[in-house]
Amino acid sequence: MKRLCGLVLVLVMVLGLLPIKAKAAQLEIGGKSALLMELSTGKILYEKNAHEPLAPASVTKVMTMLLIMEAIDGGQISWNDTVTASEAAAAKGGSQIYLKVGESMPVSDMVKSIAVSSANDCACAMAEHIAGSESAFVERMNQRAKELGMNHTHFVNCTGLDDDPNAKEHVTCAYDIALMSRELMLNHPDIRQFTTIWMDTVRNGEFGLSNTNKLVRFYPGATGLKTGFTSAAGYCLSATAQRDGMELVAVVMGCATSQERFSACKSMLDYGFATYAVINPTLEEEASVPVVLGKQGKVNAVAGQASPLLIEKAQKGSITTSVTLEKEIPAPVSKGQRLGTFTVKSGDQILAQIPLVAETAVKKKTFADIFLELLKMAAMAK
Repeated sequence: MKRLCGLVLVLVMVLGLLPIKAKAAQLEIGGKSALLMELSTGKILYEKNAHEPLAPASVTKVMTMLLIMEAIDGGQISWNDTVTASEAAAAKGGSQIYLKVGESMPVSDMVKSIAVSSANDCACAMAEHIAGSESAFVERMNQRAKELGMNHTHFVNCTGLDDDPNAKEHVTCAYDIALMSRELMLNHPDIRQFTTIWMDTVRNGEFGLSNTNKLVRFYPGATGLKTGFTSAAGYCLSATAQRDGMELVAVVMGCATSQERFSACKSMLDYGFATYAVINPTLEEEASVPVVLGKQGKVNAVAGQASPLLIEKAQKGSITTSVTLEKEIPAPVSKGQRLGTFTVKSGDQILAQIPLVAETAVKKKTFADIFLELLKMAAMAK
């Protein structure tokens, strides 16, 4: 009987009849917690103890890199700025490139060392360069975490090292890691030039870097992002990958081995890419609405605030769109004024209703405009 039930379950999955959550439940993911998120929509595709506060080890540096990229993209610092290592930075243990006190490097090499080799000394040097001290930088990290809705996160350093007396207070969760990973990858694309490096060098080729994230080398479409390990935290990973216009982030925390974390994230990514797709519905034909007493006779309708849609791949063949517009609209018309609705459906299920709005403003005709039109009509009639 058990064998028969198992065969039925396999058949139903093959036919695509099980709900997505049921399919996700078939995943066997190691570690203490895990989460899979689609980046453009922020939709969660799989989770396991995703809000449990745990030690993140060097996955902490996702937030460190986010603040660095915000400082660069905001004009506070530049890629060519020179960063000088302090005693505190040079004294950092764990993964490092062995900065010497007083040694200088450009920001680009510092970021490369953090992203590729998880260099704690470079993370500290960058924190001091941006905020004046690591403690001041950590305050910014916690403030940014609050802004992103990372409600189970508290940082005590910029590295994830757990050799501080207050290391037990340094926690986050899989969901929060996904939030900061999403913010970094979506809004600061230049970080990808570093997070996708497999092997490189700094110090004019004298010091080699090898990416701690093995998925960058062995998983098709990998875009990053950050590994972490301490004896207390176990093996952790925030892994991002992109295929066919969809990017996912898979997070796992508290794995027993390095292989387990890579296997966990690979399984989640495989599941996401096999099951989901992102579409960007667009108007296939130009749409317009007549304007009563307008200086222009019509106004074009365009989609307003259209967002990507996450769908099951099985739905792709059943996607339909329809447009509903006002028959006419009185002048004046404001730019962005609602004119109708662009509806996206899968079968009978409504996936999105996107407002259609006026592409431009249309002024109302004046009395003089109307009088001149009447004169022209009278002249044509003669």
